[in-house]
Amino acid sequence: MRTEFDHVYLAAHGSTALLVLNHPEVLNAISAKMIGGACEALDGAARPDSGFRALVITGEGRGFCSGANLAEGVAEGADIPASLGATIEKIYHPFLRRLRDLPMPIVTAVNGPAAGFGMSIALMGDIVVAARSAYFLQAFARLGLVPDGGSTWLLPRLIGLARARELSLLAEKLPAEKALEWGLINRVFPDDTLLNEAMKLADKLAQGPTLALAAMRRLYWASPQNTYEQQLDLERRSQQKAGGTKDFVEGVGAFLQKRPPAFEGK
Repeated sequence: MRTEFDHVYLAAHGSTALLVLNHPEVLNAISAKMIGGACEALDGAARPDSGFRALVITGEGRGFCSGANLAEGVAEGADIPASLGATIEKIYHPFLRRLRDLPMPIVTAVNGPAAGFGMSIALMGDIVVAARSAYFLQAFARLGLVPDGGSTWLLPRLIGLARARELSLLAEKLPAEKALEWGLINRVFPDDTLLNEAMKLADKLAQGPTLALAAMRRLYWASPQNTYEQQLDLERRSQQKAGGTKDFVEGVGAFLQKRPPAFEGK
């Protein structure tokens, strides 16, 4: 089953939702229309009655996302220098927060270039996998702009300050294999098996204790700005909630009975 939105479509694969950026003519360059479509798709995927328990994000065709579609902004008559900051705050940031707060794990499957804001979307995955031919690019310096999409927060925490600065200042391509070596992403697969391998990972996550996995996501997002004591308290409160789920009862029962758990995401 496939549902179409503006420059995006959502396909159901059992308990896994596949969200595809779908504007291959411009290597899936991000636009207000695409973000609107993606947010609608996320609304559907996150509904309690959707049955979805994991999400895969990838791009249609030869690329994941080539960054912001500046040509579309010009075509629509926008005053780009004056409106860029407002566009980021009103359109781009809410989308990133939606991904951050999604109540299920995310796998991003990077096929081809992930540049600029597209790189930020790729790094929103809890697990990031890439095709061997894929690459990452902080393209902003090539346009006389600064990194956005949370890049200056994410990159130092993932790969360290020196490498983050290097990527942004030099605006050089980072091949998938080097990204893996640096710890920016989790796995690299042959191009022709990327999506299949990403779906396998997502399907495994979809069979997990969904409420606990969502809580794990919140814990790791909160960790960088919390003190040790604050994080201990957040873990305590999160564990209290997890201990009240049906999945916890099932997990303990399965452990004692020496069988695989059958989590329901409840």
